[in-house]
Amino acid sequence: WDGINLVITKKKKRVSLEVLRVVHAHCSHLKEILTLISMASVNFGSMICYSILGPFFPTEAVKKGASQTVVGLIFGCYAVSNLIGSLVLGKYIVQIGAKFMLIAGLFVSSCCTIIFGFLDRAPAGPIFISLCFIVRSLDAVGFGAAMTSAFAMTAKIFPNNVATVLGSLEIFTGLGLILGPPLGGWLYQSFGYEVPFLSLGCLLLIMVPFNIYVLPSIEAVPSKDSFFRLLTHVKTILVCYVIFTLSAGLGFLDATLSLFAINRFGLSTGYVGLIMLGLSLPYCLASPLMGYFTDKYPATRVAFLVTGGITATIGFCLLGPAPFLHIQSQLWLLVVMLGLIGFSLGMSAIPTFPEIITCAYEIGFEEGLSTLGMVSGLFGAVWCTGMFYGPIVGGIIVQHLSFEWAATVQGALAFLGVSISDLGTTQQVF
Repeated sequence: WDGINLVITKKKKRVSLEVLRVVHAHCSHLKEILTLISMASVNFGSMICYSILGPFFPTEAVKKGASQTVVGLIFGCYAVSNLIGSLVLGKYIVQIGAKFMLIAGLFVSSCCTIIFGFLDRAPAGPIFISLCFIVRSLDAVGFGAAMTSAFAMTAKIFPNNVATVLGSLEIFTGLGLILGPPLGGWLYQSFGYEVPFLSLGCLLLIMVPFNIYVLPSIEAVPSKDSFFRLLTHVKTILVCYVIFTLSAGLGFLDATLSLFAINRFGLSTGYVGLIMLGLSLPYCLASPLMGYFTDKYPATRVAFLVTGGITATIGFCLLGPAPFLHIQSQLWLLVVMLGLIGFSLGMSAIPTFPEIITCAYEIGFEEGLSTLGMVSGLFGAVWCTGMFYGPIVGGIIVQHLSFEWAATVQGALAFLGVSISDLGTTQQVF
């Protein structure tokens, strides 16, 4: 009987272990699904609120006494605040808590979006411009907190499929960029300045309690590594420059495209929002495909960076088109080139984040949330640097020369990024 009892006890333990494994696997799978839902809602909500300004805000700001350069600075200050926030929050993500950082960032960003909707009631001139800078800067810190945490948590929960998951989530980023401009333009044209910000700000605010319930908590140990050590890797610097060129191009288009389309082709703000679909839709479609391919074949990442850079160069040079090409500006050509730029963005942007993670591990960074937070913070900071440069320098060139020359400069930046990527590949080979 003792032998029989021993056998029964062993079988019970084996069954219990199997049950525990099944439960653990189910919980892990559920955690991944909930994380994907949460990240998708963050990407969609944040980007739709960010992108609604493009079709109508530059025109509204000019009516309130802002010059083209000041409009560029208003767009650019968002990037500066986001840059500072991304670096600081990325460094201390473990101490603050990834989940709390994301939720707090969403709350701040949603409130600032709503407040921005009331700025049309401010007196024209310095008061309006100052309030735009203040609210936009606070919004940027909130956005930076949410996105830094979202990128780090995604990489932590899906370590073997970072590019695939990020590429898939970029569908929702693309949807936000797709729906934001036409929806913002239509709401502005139909109901005035306030409604776009109030409605979409409230949508983002609803996502706060949703993410409190859905988002899993992640425990981690702080790391002693720093951003400066991460930047000692030459390849990291090269990839960061590529990220800079991508965001600079997007920032330039955000601040200048709507005024160019309205003045050159006589379009309404609603139609300008539809034109911006040409940029967002190809990016939305290309991102998951590029993410899957670069995860399956990591060696192709540099090739995608180079090909994407060449495509972006062509797109920006023909967007105006460049004055030295002596091609007449046409609406269909503008839309096609926006599509080309959007597709090139998907090719170049998706491989950069996992590539920086690989660089961090190559120089001895520990695997964990702290390292992923620093990588996410660096990515966000460099992206914001480009988003600061693009609107301001682009706005100055447009004001003193023309949109055509400003777009050509962006094409030159993209081509330089191609050259740098080739240099990095050559150094790797030798």
